[in-house]
Amino acid sequence: MLRDLFSKKKKYATIPSDQVKMDIPEGLMTKCPKCKTIMYTKELKKNLYVCDSCGFHHRMSAYDRIASLLDEGTFIEFDSNMISKDPLAFPTYAEKTKADREKTGLNEAIVTGQGTMSNMNVVIAVMDARFRMGSMGSVVGEKITRAIEKAIELKAPFILFSASGGARMQEGVLSLMQMAKTSAALKKLDTAGGLFISIMTHPTTGGVSASFASLGDYNFAEPGALIGFAGRRIIEQTIRQELPDDFQTAEFLLKHGQLDKVVSRLEMKQLLTTIFDMHNDVLKEV
Repeated sequence: MLRDLFSKKKKYATIPSDQVKMDIPEGLMTKCPKCKTIMYTKELKKNLYVCDSCGFHHRMSAYDRIASLLDEGTFIEFDSNMISKDPLAFPTYAEKTKADREKTGLNEAIVTGQGTMSNMNVVIAVMDARFRMGSMGSVVGEKITRAIEKAIELKAPFILFSASGGARMQEGVLSLMQMAKTSAALKKLDTAGGLFISIMTHPTTGGVSASFASLGDYNFAEPGALIGFAGRRIIEQTIRQELPDDFQTAEFLLKHGQLDKVVSRLEMKQLLTTIFDMHNDVLKEV
């Protein structure tokens, strides 16, 4: 035994064989890109895709987000069959949107609908960055506009979660027109005395950040979210100055007065419920 303790034989860690690797189901584990903690994907989902070790907010699908906020069984989706056309006959655009539909199970980069949250009627719109990076084309703008009009009709608060790379270049000026279209619809909501809560998630950039995402009665963001219009390198080249490391993060925007609050996903439903209570004299309860 003593001889074994002081043996000069080196012990090496074994590398799992290819067969062992194949036996591990894909997607079983998720590695946090910030703190590198490896966790069970199922446990991560239970925690609303927020890392238990460092609080990093992983990407969340539109339907998962809706399920985390609305009362169970109350969600009714709007315009689920709307599909983008190819107005400019842009090369490979139709093929790419078809591939995204098959990959994500979504027909477009946004899901809209109505339901109840803590027994309060709400209209909700959630962008999903898995579909064309959440870019805003004609269908996205139309679905948002229709959801706003429904909120006016129901006298319900309108909640929108943004996650977008900006306007959809494959639709050209038709995509840019959605900035004005959605902003005009929000003006109607405001005139009608409605409530609009905008929550910006990672990333919210380009024409989306420059239009409806920044027009909320309350503007919130998730921790660490990238929020801005032009890219960092373009801005630095334009102003010929080096930008702070935290530039265009949710925390930077909060510090400079462009956000009302940075809110953890784990606290979002409670915050929204509190806001509904504050405005209960103009909101319609179930």
